[in-house]
Amino acid sequence: MRRLFPFLIVAVGLAALALDFVPNLSRPGTNGDVKIETRLGLDLQGGISVEYQAVTTNGAGPGPGDMSTIQTIIENRVNSTGVSEPLVQILGADKVIVEVPGAADPDEIRKLVGTTGRLDFVDLPAATYGTGGSTPTTGTKAVPQQGEAIDPTLPVLFSGDQIDPSGVAPGIDPSTNQRVVQFKLKSDAASKFATYTANNIGHYFAIVLDGSVVSAPVIIGAIPNGSGQISGDFTVADMNNLVTVLKYGALPVQLREISESQVSATLGADFLRQTLLAGAIGILLVFFFMLVYYRLPGLVACIALLYYAVVVYALFRLIPVTLTLAGIAGFVLSVGMAVDANILIFERTKEELRSGKPVTQAIEAGFNRAWNSILDSNVSSLITASILYLVGSSTIRGFALVLIIGVLVSMFTAISLSRTVLRWVVRQPWARQARLFGVHEDEFVTTAPARRARPAGARV
Repeated sequence: MRRLFPFLIVAVGLAALALDFVPNLSRPGTNGDVKIETRLGLDLQGGISVEYQAVTTNGAGPGPGDMSTIQTIIENRVNSTGVSEPLVQILGADKVIVEVPGAADPDEIRKLVGTTGRLDFVDLPAATYGTGGSTPTTGTKAVPQQGEAIDPTLPVLFSGDQIDPSGVAPGIDPSTNQRVVQFKLKSDAASKFATYTANNIGHYFAIVLDGSVVSAPVIIGAIPNGSGQISGDFTVADMNNLVTVLKYGALPVQLREISESQVSATLGADFLRQTLLAGAIGILLVFFFMLVYYRLPGLVACIALLYYAVVVYALFRLIPVTLTLAGIAGFVLSVGMAVDANILIFERTKEELRSGKPVTQAIEAGFNRAWNSILDSNVSSLITASILYLVGSSTIRGFALVLIIGVLVSMFTAISLSRTVLRWVVRQPWARQARLFGVHEDEFVTTAPARRARPAGARV
């Protein structure tokens, strides 16, 4: 395992550099339609604000729990596209404001947020719409195509609330190479669907979203397990939006758009530059302290921190994480925790050197003895950050996610990278000097002391 660490470190570093600096890389699983990029939050970049009004069919207004449900579903829908930290606020008794950072096209928000998300499986009677399969027949009406409005008088087999959210996923149909959305029905609906498909082989049925046909497939055989797929001429955005809507459920009432406007950055580019400058100065001061106080191990720690920053930034772009001022604060905090791990290791190493151990053994003992303290402190931080992520608002969740990523990467760099580099360094003749480790000459041993030979005839 020890021999694999150098190759793993190099591979991770090269992949991170590519994600950070190679332009126009595509996000995995998007067929090149979505590029990897750095996302900034409302406070640093601005975005779009759309105001909606909840509308009920009976005109009585939304119920007391409807607006809270709408807020939760909208946050889940937007967050599913990446941790974009939307600002969703309830205004009055029936209005909701949605602010999304970095969104240049309001139509994308309308498709994702303004869609009610009611999915229906509608029976298309053979007498009216004909049949397909091996012996097709023609009905009095044409089978509705994607995007057409469905006849509201047609019987609904069941609705989207019978779909199991865990079974919803994007996919590719291998026979047609088209994008599809896979779904799985809950047990009761799966049983009814199995009976319906077995009794209506060759018939059409429509999958309808908010009154508009998504697809109208022909039943070519019984579907006993309740699994199926929704096919259509989907773009990546359309497919992902449909997956999101099905996963998080339909809104309890319809939303009517009232207004849309651009939101300017609350802090702006100048504040971002100032924040980055302050962070860079702080990190340089940390580098200076590590080099002056810990000498050669401090230099290794600085290299590890640079590696850490490259890997963390690559993960921010890959996930993606939306960087706000709170997120930057979480990153700076994780840098401090990464330095703290190195300090624990190097102080333990100094203690081992002063106790008379050779430098190679002292470094191994320093890492081994500091590991328990590092693990305990980082696990405590991960538990706290996880709680913040689970129960916090969107801004707090962004801070917590950045902190979780930073802590995990700092543990990797402190234990694997720093240890691997130090093991290689201390084997070099030029590195075996007391002043490079910040200890006195009489405290520094380069090799293990030879065992004294027992005099001949000595008694035990």
